[in-house]
Amino acid sequence: MVHVYNCHPFASQHIVPTDQEPGLVCCGGDALFVVSAAGCKVEAYRMQGEDCPLICRFSTMGTVHRILYSQIGEQEPQSPHESDDFFMFPKHLELLGAESKDCGVSVTLEGTGAELGSSMALTYVLYRRFAPDFFRGCSSVHSAHSLHTLYTLSMLTCSLPLCAGNCEGGREPVCVFCFFSLPGAGYMYSLHNPVQLLSTYQYPEKTHEAALCDQFLYVITRNALQCFSVRCSAVAARAGDPYIDTTMKACPPATMEVCALRIQLFIGLRSLCHDGNHIVLITAVDSESKVETGSTTRRTICRKTSRSKQVCESGYGWNLYVITTVPTLQLYTEMVEYSRRYEQTLSHNSLHLLSEAHLLVRSSLLSLRGGEEGDRAQLQNAFRESCAQLGDCFSRLDRRDCHLALPYYKMSGLSVTEVIQRNVARSGDSTSVTDYGKGFLFFLKHSLYEETMEDLSEETANTVLDIFSQAEPAQLPHVVTSPFMVKADPACVLEHLEQLEVSGAPAVTLTLCKSAQALRLGNMQQYCQQMEQHSEMLQVFGFIEEPKLLFQGRGSSVTPTLFAQHLQHTQVGLLVAAMVALHENSKVKLEEADLFFQELCKDCVDRQSPYLLVDFWEALLVASSQDSIIQELLFRLASVYINRITRRDCTGITALKTAEDLINSCFHYGQPYPWVSILTHLSHCSVAPDNHQEDLHKLQSLLCGPTLDISSVLPLLEQLPDTDGAGVSVYVLCATRLGQLESSLERLLEHCPEAVIPYAHHQLHSHMLTLWWQKLFPELCKRARVPSEKGSVLLTALKETVKVVAMELSPLEFLELLPDDGSAHFFLPHLLECSLRHSQSHGQPHSQSHGS
Repeated sequence: MVHVYNCHPFASQHIVPTDQEPGLVCCGGDALFVVSAAGCKVEAYRMQGEDCPLICRFSTMGTVHRILYSQIGEQEPQSPHESDDFFMFPKHLELLGAESKDCGVSVTLEGTGAELGSSMALTYVLYRRFAPDFFRGCSSVHSAHSLHTLYTLSMLTCSLPLCAGNCEGGREPVCVFCFFSLPGAGYMYSLHNPVQLLSTYQYPEKTHEAALCDQFLYVITRNALQCFSVRCSAVAARAGDPYIDTTMKACPPATMEVCALRIQLFIGLRSLCHDGNHIVLITAVDSESKVETGSTTRRTICRKTSRSKQVCESGYGWNLYVITTVPTLQLYTEMVEYSRRYEQTLSHNSLHLLSEAHLLVRSSLLSLRGGEEGDRAQLQNAFRESCAQLGDCFSRLDRRDCHLALPYYKMSGLSVTEVIQRNVARSGDSTSVTDYGKGFLFFLKHSLYEETMEDLSEETANTVLDIFSQAEPAQLPHVVTSPFMVKADPACVLEHLEQLEVSGAPAVTLTLCKSAQALRLGNMQQYCQQMEQHSEMLQVFGFIEEPKLLFQGRGSSVTPTLFAQHLQHTQVGLLVAAMVALHENSKVKLEEADLFFQELCKDCVDRQSPYLLVDFWEALLVASSQDSIIQELLFRLASVYINRITRRDCTGITALKTAEDLINSCFHYGQPYPWVSILTHLSHCSVAPDNHQEDLHKLQSLLCGPTLDISSVLPLLEQLPDTDGAGVSVYVLCATRLGQLESSLERLLEHCPEAVIPYAHHQLHSHMLTLWWQKLFPELCKRARVPSEKGSVLLTALKETVKVVAMELSPLEFLELLPDDGSAHFFLPHLLECSLRHSQSHGQPHSQSHGS
């Protein structure tokens, strides 16, 4: 379908003062080349002047059959081919992309020596075959010569000055289009991947010739010049910008129905040529056609007459016209004004014409070059204005694609307040649901959710409340928590929420919203009443549904709300549980939660890892199942525990979970080994504060757990002293987890020999059992000889070690271990016990057999 409008794309028209009847014409580079009907004389005219002044004329050696214009170095000029170059076949066929290789047409590339590159390649992109159009009264003979125009058009997709300069340097065009026309219809294809048919032009009458440019398609019939819209800029825009067709940017579809902007009447049109903003026409009529169409000539556009025109008309009955097209901005303004005729009655036509105007401006921006900054600024203003108009159109229409109001408004540069004012002004003072379109509500809702808009004034915020109360009341809890609604009157907000509650809306989130507004008003009684309506578990679900009750912003700009600040002092457990639930439901990232708690506790002594943040990490470690998050939390907690034990400063803050709570509820915290308690008991005097003793227990439980990567925390131990029980326990636990039992025994013997035997009983098993006599026994013998405060402890440990050795070794092996320093009498009782046990274990079977 082709829409027909009555716009005015043509500005003025001049008659070229040729001396002889023109036969062939060609234009390019703002110049017009005319070949006389005899075919041996060529004249060149400048098309920029009002009278088309002559540049030069020359004669040729023979008859000119064809004249073409091309840029220097072009091997394939974009000019229409004569119909003799094509053959028609009796069946319709269309092959696109890779399928066109099967067309059966063989092409061989031959170099001419003028190619820029040394390699050439051939790619089949499109094959189209036509059958005779008998429905239009065409015979098969006539159909064989009916393909009268073939054009290829390249379009760049970058409108920036730098890119335009690069494009001039020989870069391949991003988008290529192919157009060909029959007398009754024209076809526009995009050769950009994938190859596709963009538009089909159904002409109202038989056409003779067509010319294609970036913005329009011009077609001539016997008595009319027709101007059609094209979709090249829509394809080029999508090829150059990946954000089009998202919530950020939009563009009218490339498959949108085309329109005829103007059908301009002439007499006896014979030929058509186009260059830049000029169109060249040749008309030729005999005396009979003059009488027949005399009344028609008065309907043509206003033209400047000249003396040569009168000579041409009276002498030969032909004319050569140069028509100047209207500037883009002028035609754009006219199309916008034209669209307003259809606003109330034919909204589809209004949207269609606004889309055509938008593509017209897009095409002009794409065709600009670096030196046209003044025109660029005006076109960009028009582009933003066009986006705003399309946004208005989609915002008030009840269509499936009403969501396009959002990207068009974003591209317009209008603030949310300005968009609201435009839509409120159009709907009047009423706040009925029908006064606001779905597109506007979609835009408003997403703008509030995306948190990319400016703060709304109190008046505008109250207007937004009224709009959603009427149109989508279920969205009110989400609307009132938006950070941009902070200036809304809390009393007005409460009134709307209470009306929603009466209607039977879901209660938990609504109640939390009412609590937040009561807190803003300072009404603590109402706040407490609302918070007591639901359990903390249900309130956590309410925060999951609306996270903005607790924090606003994303990334590095996360800030706690007044509600969160109040919960910090009244219900810290609820606050931590809610943030854990938000993280587990992908409503907040770990880094954002860190910033949230750091900002919440910015007045604390430890701003980097305040107790509330550590409480969150511990609670999240209990709930999380993501391995990467778990390892990160384990490292952070170990670092915090070590840091607190080292500093030994007391804040008097009690953690939400004790070490025992974490051991019972979290798999990653293990039960401390029995020997650890001995070291912990000895550390009470050095780590006096209870909260630091609790941190030590938590660290020991982490080190005894199955998940923590011990090697990752070894660098952190440098700040921890190894002279007290706390440091020794941590060092020994890390070494034990890494399998370094010998160094652990030496550290215990040096700093805490009381724990050596419990450690050995717990750790020295199976293949490590030999350390009892290979490492522990010699060390104890050596240290027991030296007088010290721990002498009795070492002696007791030695006795326990000798008992184990005597049980595990044979008498000869045990005898070899005894020192030769005259202390054998100390070991004789154990040697005797070892011998008796050995003889019993070897002699019992023999005595039984002897007795039998």
